Amino acid sequence: MKKIILVALLALFFTGLFNLPLHAEEGMFPLSEIHKLDLKAWGFSIGSREMYNPSGVSLIDGIINLGGCTASFVSGDGLILTNYHCAFGAIQAVTTTENDYLRDGFFAADRSAEIPAKRYTVRLIESYRDVSREILTAAKKKMTYAQRSKAIEEKINLMVVAFEKSNPGKRAEVAEMFRGKTYVLFIYNYIKDVRLVYAPPRSIGEFGGEEDNWMWPRHTGDFAFMRAYVAPDGSNAEFAPQNVPFQPKKYLKVAAEGVQNGDFAFILGYPGSTHRHKSSHFIAHEENIRMPFTVDLYRWIIQLKEKMSSGDRGVAIKLSSSLKGLWNTVTRSLGQLKGLKNLHLVEKREKEEESLQQFILANPARQKKYGSLLADLAKVYEEKGKRARRDLTLSSLLSNRISFMLGNAFKICEASYERVKEDTKRESAYMDRNFDRTQKQMTMALRDYHEPTEKALLKEMLRRAAACKGEQAIAGLRDIIAGGDEEKAIDAFLEKAFAETKLKNPEIVSDWLTKTTAQLQAMNDPFVNLAFALYPDHRELKEAEKKEKGVLDPLLAQLVDVRKEFMGRDFIPDANGTLRLTYGRIRGYVPADAVRMEPFTTLNGIVEKHYAHPDLPSYQAPAKLIELAKAKDYGRFAHPELDDVPVAMLYDMDTTGGNSGSPVLNARGELIGLNFDRVFEATINDYAWDESYSRSIGVDIRFILWSLAKFSGADRLLKEMGVQ
Repeated sequence: MKKIILVALLALFFTGLFNLPLHAEEGMFPLSEIHKLDLKAWGFSIGSREMYNPSGVSLIDGIINLGGCTASFVSGDGLILTNYHCAFGAIQAVTTTENDYLRDGFFAADRSAEIPAKRYTVRLIESYRDVSREILTAAKKKMTYAQRSKAIEEKINLMVVAFEKSNPGKRAEVAEMFRGKTYVLFIYNYIKDVRLVYAPPRSIGEFGGEEDNWMWPRHTGDFAFMRAYVAPDGSNAEFAPQNVPFQPKKYLKVAAEGVQNGDFAFILGYPGSTHRHKSSHFIAHEENIRMPFTVDLYRWIIQLKEKMSSGDRGVAIKLSSSLKGLWNTVTRSLGQLKGLKNLHLVEKREKEEESLQQFILANPARQKKYGSLLADLAKVYEEKGKRARRDLTLSSLLSNRISFMLGNAFKICEASYERVKEDTKRESAYMDRNFDRTQKQMTMALRDYHEPTEKALLKEMLRRAAACKGEQAIAGLRDIIAGGDEEKAIDAFLEKAFAETKLKNPEIVSDWLTKTTAQLQAMNDPFVNLAFALYPDHRELKEAEKKEKGVLDPLLAQLVDVRKEFMGRDFIPDANGTLRLTYGRIRGYVPADAVRMEPFTTLNGIVEKHYAHPDLPSYQAPAKLIELAKAKDYGRFAHPELDDVPVAMLYDMDTTGGNSGSPVLNARGELIGLNFDRVFEATINDYAWDESYSRSIGVDIRFILWSLAKFSGADRLLKEMGVQ
């Protein structure tokens, strides 16, 4: 009976949510839309039921969300293939100066040697249904904008808590498909015991480093293997020695022969966020305010952390994961800023909106309904811009990504206020369903604590926060910066705070996270005291954000409706972390006059870069790889036309962050590669897509298999995947 009801609900969702045009190349399609695409004309050999079948087994049963990345099962014993950079946190967490798995790589001799990846979870989709009507009934006409946002949040929380309570071991998430308009409830199997199986040396997994990041040609072996485990009875459980490998309903077959130029391919994955249905005002805010702020701050942090890392391998290991994330954000943001300017995207969107406004004014009914829509959107972003510097600075100051001490102190402070509320009225991190995970993230992050770096970071952030004056001033800093010399006052606070705080101890962090407000204030810890002083500023920021969302949601819902009328068609919803399909072909591109980028790089290209850049550590490949390449020891994994092992490949699919680790599949749904990046020109994909320059980059399956067979001797993994 449950299966019949589920099929009926999904059928309603399939037929009613979106009316999409056929033959679209742009788009990250919700799986409910596959039947509307002319897949056979594009080259699919499988039908939509083989891709997604709510009453049977299909491809998506082998596709998973792995800690924010995508991954896939490649064996019946829960073996997972994903990107090296997605597994990086797990590798770094177990790396020491004695066992340097970042430098040397890791391969478990057998399953008993597979290492727990403590912060990783697997989410495997089981079903989804449209819950828009149920969610939107929570918003009442007489509510303020902030009340509207809170009412919808609480309704969502009630829905997921009720489901998870009656379905232990499952995870429920509500995704907003179109802002203020369409909501979908997704149900996931939630696996909490994930272990590291294989990672190449960093000189393969991150070959080219930041010099090549977001670039083509690329020669990065960005792949790693993990494994999902469950309790002996098949239930989801935390790590335990007696746990057994998870048995997925579906795992991907490896196509060892790979792919050729021009071949059809597709991706199933979990892209993060795109912003193609936002107004010109949003894009202008991104281009002029948010991204420049982020680039400026993160560049300073990178410079500091690289200086701290030099000459001390232990410190370098501690800071490596955060540095990797910071560099990735900066390079992507710079590419996006360049793309926004080169495309004149704000100006183009403004012209589109001028035409849209004329369309609205041409009809009395439309004018009555939408007449002030664009002006109202402009007002929201005008107000947002006025407080942007303060809001961005305060958010950064309180972030764990910047400071473990103040970031954890603030979460402890906030938890004391949130945990006394009803569960469904709390901020997400402090709800019962998420609280253990929040606690683990806070305590495990301390393994990367390096006090000199922490001091320098916090000093700079306090200096920047103190520079916010007048209406932008952050009131909670008054006691710290009182007096004439702010820099001396900040130095004095930091000396006292780092000498006296107890938050360097993970056990203290865990214990204090459960304390009441009064108990915490009695502790008189300098960082906790500062967190309490900053809490009113933070609440003011959160209330402003909820009000903004309450205003924007109905406006953006109207924008979708009127654009649909204007253009005479529906739209694919922006990516939002839910499972999507994109398809295209293996294909190069021409980024500039007289420059043609071919769709494959090769093993010989690694050798060329290795010798061409002897002074760049990121281009220094392992000696064994160089020897194998020189000997042309390709085994069965050479590209027939290139007479070399292909390393990376290009394709014209529509991807973004979150698609990292997505399997690249051939027409039969077999694994031919692993998505890991985009070209620099395609960093703009989050805001606009164009088939002429939007290219994504994947590791060719032949390089993955060659690395296992020839470089690492990982024959047991090849056998497990059915590659003999």
